[in-house]
Amino acid sequence: MAEKQKIMIVDDDENIAELISLYLIKECFETQIVHDGEAALSLFPHFEPDLILLDLMLPGIDGYMVCREIRRTSQTPIIMLSAKGEVFDKVLGLELGADDYIIKPFDAKELVARVKAVLRRTSPQRPDDAKGDREAVQVVRYPDLIINLTNYSVTYFGESVDLPPKELELLYFLASSPNQVFTREQLLDHIWGYSYSGDTRTVDVHIKRLREKFKDHPDWELSTVWGVGYKFRTR
Repeated sequence: MAEKQKIMIVDDDENIAELISLYLIKECFETQIVHDGEAALSLFPHFEPDLILLDLMLPGIDGYMVCREIRRTSQTPIIMLSAKGEVFDKVLGLELGADDYIIKPFDAKELVARVKAVLRRTSPQRPDDAKGDREAVQVVRYPDLIINLTNYSVTYFGESVDLPPKELELLYFLASSPNQVFTREQLLDHIWGYSYSGDTRTVDVHIKRLREKFKDHPDWELSTVWGVGYKFRTR
């Protein structure tokens, strides 16, 4: 029998945390609940969760700091939970490395759906899933750049580059269709798979982070098409 995927729930509201846990357990997840940031950082290396549900307004160390600390050593998926619905708060969370941002109050069933969606995107494909079919390997290659979506790896000038799953998927999607322009809405729909309530700055944040890691190359670049969107431009 396959091992249950583990979810760490970090929320100082005991009722909300328990409700989330009940829904996740019903979907065959294993859960652990902590109520403050310090406890979350202490539990993380021992519990080794597959995903973290992280409230932002925590006593002591807040959720932003917890996310920042975890991102120093791990790319474990993080979904932020917050009553703050301003664009600034969402962008800040994404810039710190969150994989999703859910505004309170939320529907528990939607939360579970988001958890499953993030885990599908971030779980590496098992060898037996490919059934030995080489055509199932999804790789694009450019000078000094190899993007492998099958095992979620990127090599740049011969060195491995660690990317959060959404950044890698965005880079792969654009690089798979060189010189084709995609609107922000198209990229949101393909990479995230659902509406971000019109918050297309999500895409801008991820493009900015990718550009910081992949400086202009003489043969290719992530190019902005003003008033439209983005493309992977080859020269």
